[in-house]
Amino acid sequence: MLIGYARCSTDGQKLDLQTDALTRAGCERLFADSASGSKLDRPGLADAMQFVRSGDTLVCWKLDRLGRSLPHLIETINELDSRGVGFRSLQENIDTTTSGGKLVFHIFCALAEFERDLIRERTNAGLASARARGRLGGRPKKMDAKKMVLARTLYDAKSSVKDICGTLGISKATLYRYLEEKPAVAAS
Repeated sequence: MLIGYARCSTDGQKLDLQTDALTRAGCERLFADSASGSKLDRPGLADAMQFVRSGDTLVCWKLDRLGRSLPHLIETINELDSRGVGFRSLQENIDTTTSGGKLVFHIFCALAEFERDLIRERTNAGLASARARGRLGGRPKKMDAKKMVLARTLYDAKSSVKDICGTLGISKATLYRYLEEKPAVAAS
């Protein structure tokens, strides 16, 4: 059985183009959503995934109508495959019930994995390069060594925490976090 799934990004858009194409392709049952592809909650897709049975084929007008991202698309199609359900995209002419369609899909998977690896490698190389130049990354410290000495001095002199925080422009939590550290030595 061919099961159709259509999605448009906003309520103002119409599903007619997709539903007409899915009907012409022979879909006996249609499910639809009017939601951004980035939304996690897509009840039409959830219903379609629950409805399909082994031997069925889930049909979409285009790949981007099914998945929020390439990894999500791959995850969804792998889930369908593990349940014995095929997938077909009308515009890209991909059909995982055929050998050629499976090949194209696996090439997509390999390209997605390659892209993720490249991003990871570039990120790690950039971080290593920044560390080599003395940049440690992370959030900047709120207090330098001089402020830490001043905070410790004011605290030891029994100034009120509210006054210390107001003078240094920090929160109570920041003050207490710095006071728990080893006493700072004044920078020259």
